[in-house]
Amino acid sequence: MYTLWAPWRIEYILGPKPDECVFCIPKHHEEDEKRLILYRAKYCFVIMNKFPYMSGHIMVTPYRHVSCITELSQEEHEEIMSYLKTCTQILKKALNPKGLNIGLNIGEAAGAGIKEHLHFHLVPRWIGDHSFMAVCSETMVLPEHLQKTYNKLKAYFNQI
Repeated sequence: MYTLWAPWRIEYILGPKPDECVFCIPKHHEEDEKRLILYRAKYCFVIMNKFPYMSGHIMVTPYRHVSCITELSQEEHEEIMSYLKTCTQILKKALNPKGLNIGLNIGEAAGAGIKEHLHFHLVPRWIGDHSFMAVCSETMVLPEHLQKTYNKLKAYFNQI
């Protein structure tokens, strides 16, 4: 397997693992940039994945600590679906992807890395982004630094 430079991953690998849920965020906004929170709505928020599968990988997450879509209130469900649409529009404008993966993993067996707190993934995709790399050499390529992508997307979320 080839190794490509991804400096933000060392924090995850060597850093202390939080005792609390990373998606149970404080009410104040002082840590929003550090936590990569792009937008806060009434029932949910938009956050970048700190350890992304692809540049621009964001998530829509309810504030409430629930692990299954069936636990969402109607208001939470409607707002999350609305922001999935809004995030799709923003990703298309800001990053010009040729496609988008939108998904939800419920439970560890389904691939949920943080199974305790529901979160919807939006992953921009481009033709030839890293599909062949993962298949041929077990390598992923992230073409843009995380903070640069955050700044690019934040400008669009500031317009909501």
